[in-house]
Amino acid sequence: MADPRLRFALLLSCLVAAPVVAAQDIVIRNDEILAPERPEAWAMRYMTATTLMTSFGPVPALAPWEWQVAGELGEIPHLDAAQTAVGFNGIKGEDLNKSPITGRLRGWVGLPGGFVAELGWTPPVEVDGAKPRDLFSAAIGRRFVDAHGYTVSARVFGQHGAATGDITCPAHLVDADYSVNAYGCVQRPSSDTLEMNYYGFDTTFAYQTGPWTTHATGGLVRMENTVQVDAITFGYPDRSYLVAHDDAWFLAAGIGRDLGTHWAVGAELLYVPLTVLRNPDDSSDNDPLLSWRLQLRYRFTHE
Repeated sequence: MADPRLRFALLLSCLVAAPVVAAQDIVIRNDEILAPERPEAWAMRYMTATTLMTSFGPVPALAPWEWQVAGELGEIPHLDAAQTAVGFNGIKGEDLNKSPITGRLRGWVGLPGGFVAELGWTPPVEVDGAKPRDLFSAAIGRRFVDAHGYTVSARVFGQHGAATGDITCPAHLVDADYSVNAYGCVQRPSSDTLEMNYYGFDTTFAYQTGPWTTHATGGLVRMENTVQVDAITFGYPDRSYLVAHDDAWFLAAGIGRDLGTHWAVGAELLYVPLTVLRNPDDSSDNDPLLSWRLQLRYRFTHE
C-alpha cells in the first residue's frame, strides 16, 4: 500500500495548483506538455499506433472511379502491470486494457492519373467502457513501379478523431476501499478522451505471383496526441490536459490472396518502435507495438 503521507502530498500539490472557479469549487488542472519518453506519452503513442492505416499491400490498380471496400481487424496487445503504470510519470496504474481488437471500414476509389484515394472509419462500438469517437482516416497514393509482378507504391495519409473511456478512474474502482482506490476515484467512472491524430507517408514494395501477393511497408508518422482527463478524485473534478507530439516510424509486412474476381483476403504484422523512460535513473528503453491485422476486401468492377 502506498505511504499515506505520499498520497496526502500528491493531493495537496494538486489542490494548491488548481484554480478556484467558484466560491468553494476547485478543479484540479495538472496540465503538461510531455517529453516524448514520458510513460504517459508512450501510452498515447502506443494506443494511437494500433490504429495506423497502413497500406495493407500495394496501392490497388483502379481505373478512374472504380472502387473497392474492406473490413479490417487489428490486435491491441494486452499490457502487463509495468506497462500500464503510466500515470504521474509512471507511478499510477491506468486501465489501458480495454478492447483486444480495433476495427476499420475502408474504401478506395480510383482517380485520374493513376492515383487512388482512401477513406477509413472506425465504428463507435463501445467495449468495456471505451469507445472510438469520430475516428476517420484518409490517404492518397499511387503506384510508381508496376512491372513483371513487382510494384512500388507510395501514399500520404492521416487520421483525426478520438477514443473515450474510463481510463484514469475505471468503473470497478469508483468508491472502492482506500486500499485499492489510493487515488480517490469517487462518484462516477472517468470519461477521458485521447485524441489519436496523426499524419505521415509510407512506401510499399510488393510482389505478386498468381493469386498471391507479398508486401513490405515502411513509413513515418507525426503523432499529435492529447488526453483530456474528466474524473472526480477525492471529491474534486480533475480536468488535467496532457499534450504529447512526436514522430514514429513503422514497418509492416504481410501476404494477401485473391479469391476470384471480386474477393481478396490479407494478413499483416505491424511493428512500431516506441521509446519510454520508466525509471528516471536508467536510460530509455524500446517498448514497441507488435500486432497482427486481418483484412477482407471486395472489389467492384465495371463488368
